[in-house]
Amino acid sequence: MAGHFEATPGGGAAVALDEVEISILRSLAMQLLELIGPGDEPAQGEDPLASLFAVGPSEPPEDPALARLFPDAYGDDDDELKEFSSEFRRFTENDLRDRKRADGIAVVRSLDALGPTGEGGAVLKLSGEECLHWLGALNDLRLTIGTRLEVTDEDEGAELYRLPDTDPRKPMVMAYLWLGALQESLIETLSA
Repeated sequence: MAGHFEATPGGGAAVALDEVEISILRSLAMQLLELIGPGDEPAQGEDPLASLFAVGPSEPPEDPALARLFPDAYGDDDDELKEFSSEFRRFTENDLRDRKRADGIAVVRSLDALGPTGEGGAVLKLSGEECLHWLGALNDLRLTIGTRLEVTDEDEGAELYRLPDTDPRKPMVMAYLWLGALQESLIETLSA
């Protein structure tokens, strides 16, 4: 089971993680939460229900990783498409940001709830709903790291396999590939 998810009764999945893997996953999820940010909070004294109807930003994020997480819906090839994308973003980005934040928080909480096995690791058991949060967070982490590594297609990604150990990108590449393996394993487990 180490490193590979296995199905559990009731539509969930389980994976054995060692202490280092738990620490890395938690750290990456926390960094993702910081990147996504808290979103627009109601001003002090403002009706919190009003925030439910607040419109989001109309411009894409400047950070390339955030722009990858919150892409334009219709592209930016011409002014009309830019306008459609802007309007779509205003009414969807806040909800999407909330969902991504919920995915990251679910990952952190499930890792925090792990009990030690006595060998420095633990078996992570996820319900069906938790699996969906994990899939979302793993995908967002891969998109974020891939953007930072400037991975744009499969050919460029293949170059990452041949980086020398002295390359400063090597640890991030290892995390990128490992997250991809975890994501693929979870998808296969849920699809079986």
